[in-house]
Amino acid sequence: MADQSYCHRLQHDMYFLTSTSRLNEQVVDKIILQLNRVYPQILTNEEAEKFRNPKASLHTRLSDLLKHLQKKGDRHCQEFYRALQINAEQLFNDLPSRKILKTPDPTEIDTDKEQYMLNDRGPVFFLACFSVAAGLALFWYCCNSDTKVVARARRILGFSPIIIGRHVRNICMLYLEDISRE
Repeated sequence: MADQSYCHRLQHDMYFLTSTSRLNEQVVDKIILQLNRVYPQILTNEEAEKFRNPKASLHTRLSDLLKHLQKKGDRHCQEFYRALQINAEQLFNDLPSRKILKTPDPTEIDTDKEQYMLNDRGPVFFLACFSVAAGLALFWYCCNSDTKVVARARRILGFSPIIIGRHVRNICMLYLEDISRE
């Protein structure tokens, strides 16, 4: 798809562009005027008036414009894409042909989908897992009969007034002293 011409891309994007409420009247008029005023001129004055005719429906005018540009050639289709990018950048980025161009390798991982797949559990799941891990670590250190562990824990807690509050540190120190007496 990356090596296809702008005419083929426009044919591929035609349904997307002409579907309801993708492009409004003002944006289509801006694109037509830009195609009429750009050098070299893509649309003549008569063609621009024809495609800006308010008596015809927007869908009909847009379909006719896209078919007309495809008949004129690749340069005309390229200028249409440039005008679309300038006047409706979000729509331009959402085009099916743009999405195919962004991920040419079908085996490549779509990072947007992967990000949602990894983060779909939310912060509560993270806190629950962290709490279980912290609880298991505390249980392992407290239930170990080795006195060196209690002494190491007392040293760590003694030097950590910045990490945890003083009241919490004092309670932990009292608890460790009670454990070491037993």
